[in-house]
Amino acid sequence: MASEAESMARECVIVVIDGKRSQRMVEPLDWALKHVVRRKNIVIVVGILGDMGKKHATRCFPMNMRINISGILEKLEFSISSGHAEVNPRDLGEEIERKKEQFQAILQPFSKQCKRNEVTLDVKLAAGICPKEITLKEVENANTRWIVLDSHLKKYRMCIYWNVECNVAVMKGKDVATLMPSRATNPDNSPVSSEQADAETWPNDRSLNDQEIGNQNVIEEGESSIQQTPRGPSWYPLQFRPGFPREFLFSEIEEITNGFSDIIYQEENLEVYEGVLQNTPVIVRSVEDDEQFWSMLTILSHVRHRNILNIVGYCCSATNRLLIFDYPCLCFATKLQRDVSAINLSWRARWYIAIEIGGSLRYLHEECPDGPIVHQSVCSSNIVYSHGCSVMLCNFMRAKWYKGDVPFNGNSTGKCPNLEEDKQLYVDIHDYGLFLVELISGKVAGCFPHENEGQSLKDWALPLLESSSVTQLMDPRLADKEDDLKMVHCMARAALFCLKNDSYRSISISEVLAVVQGDQRAVLRL
Repeated sequence: MASEAESMARECVIVVIDGKRSQRMVEPLDWALKHVVRRKNIVIVVGILGDMGKKHATRCFPMNMRINISGILEKLEFSISSGHAEVNPRDLGEEIERKKEQFQAILQPFSKQCKRNEVTLDVKLAAGICPKEITLKEVENANTRWIVLDSHLKKYRMCIYWNVECNVAVMKGKDVATLMPSRATNPDNSPVSSEQADAETWPNDRSLNDQEIGNQNVIEEGESSIQQTPRGPSWYPLQFRPGFPREFLFSEIEEITNGFSDIIYQEENLEVYEGVLQNTPVIVRSVEDDEQFWSMLTILSHVRHRNILNIVGYCCSATNRLLIFDYPCLCFATKLQRDVSAINLSWRARWYIAIEIGGSLRYLHEECPDGPIVHQSVCSSNIVYSHGCSVMLCNFMRAKWYKGDVPFNGNSTGKCPNLEEDKQLYVDIHDYGLFLVELISGKVAGCFPHENEGQSLKDWALPLLESSSVTQLMDPRLADKEDDLKMVHCMARAALFCLKNDSYRSISISEVLAVVQGDQRAVLRL
């Protein structure tokens, strides 16, 4: 039996299928075996069961079940893990047994095909788990070369794509897939074309490097075809290009979003769609709250900073309030939560991120010509990577502009709010301090392990900051280097000033930023 190290060294293809539909369920696996799987690869089939077993949800979900397709039902090997403890699979009832039998019957022919080509077929079923999360977890635990997504799961494609460095294929129909080339650096900047045709390629199949990437074309091969995405779109954010931001017609938005066909997020008063504008991915937010829409539009139309995710445009019709943004590559909170990406986020990189986000807050608080803007939601979940790999502060849903003569909807009020601006700005100062703790600890405030027990990230971190026990606060996934420790201590000192600040001595973001940068005079003043 292969060792864990040998398994990690073998290239892996992850096939994510919608386990709720019996017909056409195997199309992604069939496509993968024909086009991207090589001899001796590992193929992991992840079956998403959705709401299956809803009646058992209180005691068995989230669930992740591993099945060994052995050909004999009684010899199936699997384990089930819930959010808190191991669960006896038999307690899940007849429904899970039916799913096991269904998957075994459907995948049995593929198992035989894989054995002939020395390919390991591993099958896992998941319910009560977001398809994006389970896919990213599998990618992190394997040497993944390809992800193949079921067409019914295409709404997760961009979230997955910007969190991985492998190739992604999204099924469009029988033997037809849209390819999204890896973003990882390679000699010809075309990961798909770098696939080598050799003896390791599946027999009787054309190698992917025989296919052109530069054109929007379909390569026919018998009854199958591969639909390619265009190569080399400009990833320079639209918000910084000439002519943006601008007003859009509703018909233009319909074309950008393909008739609002791909919704990626929905909650009360907000819907988010994905689309493509000038060969660049964008997101379109539909905001139902009229006052909130005009507030965001007014603020963002006056903001211009390299570390702020701004609007590309807007559309205001009788029934629609829409804002268009560049599609962010990756949420910073996700990067902190995943071990592989967090390890690659060095102390120096985290220190630079602290400076960049601090700089965006200094711009909002002190450099906007028409008065200070308070973000009110500063945290790692509201910080994203742009296509140029710089971090950007986003989500201005709760932002407020403390200026009396700038109206929300074009009708001047002529009235100055005369609020305690220092107190309002402190909300951002405090949140920035908590963000510094997230950078140092590698923990996300909203997902802190002890939050269910009443202890927040701030409750845990503040005593350590006050006692100068910074090493106990530091992310254990990173190595401690002498030069890096200086940067960590600067961030820790600034975090303490932010979180311990009181109303008798208001501090500015400029003062905090100076501490982060290591200015000893700023430390003495505070």
